[in-house]
Amino acid sequence: MTTAGEPAASAGAQAAERRRLEQETKDERKVWYFLAYFLFGIHFVAFVMIYAVRHAK
Repeated sequence: MTTAGEPAASAGAQAAERRRLEQETKDERKVWYFLAYFLFGIHFVAFVMIYAVRHAK
């Protein structure tokens, strides 16, 4: 037996799950961007330090 409220609740649950997955995808993308910028920054600093050491007198 189903009641009139079940389809609406099911649709609401599906919408909530879809929103959660969309937010999770956005959060994951932000983590990858943060990691990329972080690694780029570390390499940039390392190259500047190597340049400074090689050109020090």
